[in-house]
Amino acid sequence: MTDDVLGDLEPNEVRVRFPPSPTGLLTVGNIRSALFNWAFARHYGGKLVLRIEDTDQARNTDEGYQYTYDSLRWLGLNWDEGPQVGGEYGPYLQSERMDTYADVVAKLLAAGKAYHCYCSQEELDQRREAARTAGQHSGYDGHCRVLTDEQVKAYVDEGRRPVVRLRMPDRPIVFDDLVRGEITFLPENLGDYVLVRANGYPLYPLVNPVDDALMNITHVLRGEDLLPSTPRQIALYEALADIGIGSGRTPRFGHLPFVMGEGNKRLSKRDKGSGLGEYMERGFLPEGLLNYLALLGWSIAEDRDVFTMAEMVEAFDIRKVNSNSARFDPKKCEAINASHMRMLPPEEFAQRMIPFLAQGGVLPAEPSADQLKVLQAAVPLVQERMNTLSESVDMLGFLFIDDDAFTIDPDAAAKGLNGDAGAVLEASAKALADVEWTTEAIEAALRASLIDGLGLKPKNAFGPVRVAISGRRISPPLFESLELLGREKSLHRLEQARRTTS
Repeated sequence: MTDDVLGDLEPNEVRVRFPPSPTGLLTVGNIRSALFNWAFARHYGGKLVLRIEDTDQARNTDEGYQYTYDSLRWLGLNWDEGPQVGGEYGPYLQSERMDTYADVVAKLLAAGKAYHCYCSQEELDQRREAARTAGQHSGYDGHCRVLTDEQVKAYVDEGRRPVVRLRMPDRPIVFDDLVRGEITFLPENLGDYVLVRANGYPLYPLVNPVDDALMNITHVLRGEDLLPSTPRQIALYEALADIGIGSGRTPRFGHLPFVMGEGNKRLSKRDKGSGLGEYMERGFLPEGLLNYLALLGWSIAEDRDVFTMAEMVEAFDIRKVNSNSARFDPKKCEAINASHMRMLPPEEFAQRMIPFLAQGGVLPAEPSADQLKVLQAAVPLVQERMNTLSESVDMLGFLFIDDDAFTIDPDAAAKGLNGDAGAVLEASAKALADVEWTTEAIEAALRASLIDGLGLKPKNAFGPVRVAISGRRISPPLFESLELLGREKSLHRLEQARRTTS
């Protein structure tokens, strides 16, 4: 059976690309696009090309290049060709391909596929306004499509510097969008567009299709905001094929739905929650974040939200991407991440917490054997309670911090060390002084002393103890925490907390 997504291609001939600009942090929208391209390539056994669109030198940053590479590797979205990897179609930085673009433009001009336009901005504005007033299409009117030698000389003598425009075909452009189905653009809505500025600098509508053609890209999966440029790019692909540049094959397009934020507005890189850095700092798992982003327009099954990247690759079908905009839900994103945290083996969960505990000043970057032993023992106490890895600092910090640096959160002290807390802590210390230091014995001793002996309800009995030993009102299970903390530290903290209540 022929796959209508592939046409006459063999699966391993699939070539897609992810072309970010090194202008700052990657957004969740960027990542979703990279993920769908990566999954598409992996599903068919094809290749993902990383191409850096760095022609806008004013917006590029030196850090932006490395950040892009590091971010994609952190996510596990490794590329098959591109910077730091190589490949037969390089260079993969557009700033290093300027000679290629100049050569292509020269050939387009020589073949009559493109032409010089000498119209000034004032002239363009005047003609557009006249067209609008007359109720006509206000795009470029083709004024310079056919100029005599005398007209060209007159413009040159005036000192005018021309732009280069592509000569658009006088017919509808129709294509089958892999997400949206058949789309038609009428010629009256497609004016001849600019490929090269008057200063000789090539524009995105030129360099992007030229690179796709020369790099033999077979499928272009990108955001729906770029849909209006697609018919112009298709026309350029056809022109390139006519002059023998590239494979002669126009890529198949699939335009991915917008990612929407609060207020049903398109998620902007300026919006909170849109930047990848936030999720890395909060301790999201790459696989958890990717799982959620995959749900923004695609699903593995109607009744299933959590899956691995391997499962996504096996099931991914670009035709099943929903064309409707997808709303980014931070709470669901966190819940999906939490599910992936539960799926980790305990040993790996402990290792993934270490960088965050180190950054929080709780553990050294390379914990000792004793510290690792405590951390691994604590995993069963917190793995079901945490949503992000950064929560490990507040959740487990009390187990590792020295007593002279240990503090109790003021809010926890105000609410948990009031009333009869002093008596509770004193009774707790006496009950635990000589008990066997196991979870079971600790629980039995405290229940006998505080619930049976003092007649307290569990909340009032154990709340002050929890605050005293952890410094917080919320902690891992109390009795297990006491065992891990150890007798000496536990009794010391109970006494220190008791003194604050007197």
